[in-house]
Amino acid sequence: MLIASIGFAVLFLLALAGLPLGFAMAAVGLLGFAWFRGFEPALAMAAQQVVDLGMNYGLSVIPLFVLMGSFIFKAGVADELFGTAQRWFGGLRGGLAHASLGACAGFGAVCGSSLATAATMTRVAVPEMRRHGYDPAFAGATIAAGGTIGILIPPSVPMVIYGILTETDIGKLFAAGVIPGLLLTALYMANVWVKARFQPALMGTRTSASWGERLVALRGILPTLLLFLFVFGGLYVGVFTPTESAGVGSVGALLIMALRRRATLKAMREALQESVDITAILLPVTIGAAIFTNFLTMTGLTQQAADWVQSLHMSPVGVVLLMCGVYIALGCVFDGLAMIFLTIPVFFPIVVGLGLDPIWFGVIVVIVVEMGLITPPMGMNVFVVKGLLPEVGTWRMFASIGGFVVAATICLLLVIWLPQLSLWLPSMMR
Repeated sequence: MLIASIGFAVLFLLALAGLPLGFAMAAVGLLGFAWFRGFEPALAMAAQQVVDLGMNYGLSVIPLFVLMGSFIFKAGVADELFGTAQRWFGGLRGGLAHASLGACAGFGAVCGSSLATAATMTRVAVPEMRRHGYDPAFAGATIAAGGTIGILIPPSVPMVIYGILTETDIGKLFAAGVIPGLLLTALYMANVWVKARFQPALMGTRTSASWGERLVALRGILPTLLLFLFVFGGLYVGVFTPTESAGVGSVGALLIMALRRRATLKAMREALQESVDITAILLPVTIGAAIFTNFLTMTGLTQQAADWVQSLHMSPVGVVLLMCGVYIALGCVFDGLAMIFLTIPVFFPIVVGLGLDPIWFGVIVVIVVEMGLITPPMGMNVFVVKGLLPEVGTWRMFASIGGFVVAATICLLLVIWLPQLSLWLPSMMR
């Protein structure tokens, strides 16, 4: 326990000092393993982890889904998603905020990245919201919160990472995120409705559209909707594996680009470069986490942590709530993926030991991680939006996002209290 505690302390210090997390975990894991077994076995272990993860077929799902989202973005689908949502929701109180959240959910269904969803929809939706008189801080907060939906509705990069680390079925994890993702979208919209009811000064003018205009607008997003249904429908019924569905989705997204006459060499090169960049960031972190996990296994920390939790005689739900508290605290210091890599090696054996469903716990982890994306002081989504809206104060945006944090907390508690919200769809899969 002493060696494990020292390892965690050194890891936190290195991370806070600015060393990339993957390299920090690899260094601490390598030296810690060497303490028990010597440097030669430690180096052999680290080399084997690099080879195993570099050859891991399951990891290919990440660059392929990122590529799918990049192709969809280059095809200009984000503008049409917002335009369609505006025609359907614009007549409501806070209509453009509702439309922004709906567009975020739609774009998240083909993107998988919270930050990419927030950045894209800021460029698309905020100018229109400001033109209609919406408070800039509230408009930015709405997009920052809407971006979090992108990692709950499949595809989801954090879910892929969780599935790889825990050897949980990624397809079932994707299915498990659908209903909670729709629930979160509805709760965010409920927050907008409450704001519009009691703080109408934050909202701008409404926009109206006829039923004919609404139906015509649906035609623009029909190819994207069909792509989503084909890719994830095939995954759901067992026609595709997660990696195959990502490959099919990438090809389908490229065809949509071609049909819209957006498939230029420059656009395709930029999309491929983005996929390579994100994969190059994630792979060292994944390798470092594997090396660090081997070190923790040598210390016996995971087993001792499980024994300690059992000695508390808490209910399983109480243990999960305690873990959620740890995630919320870590969210003040680390980004979402860092939290997953740091905690899953310790928390997952406890979850399995308590007999809890790993798919259900995976959804809970993603919800808590996404809360960290909009809460201070890290709040990565808020800072992404702030970077695109330099005239809006950061703390004004954090103040406007409080209602969305409450909505996310309600979603989290409902998923914990009613596990079937996340487990019903996976239970129907082949």
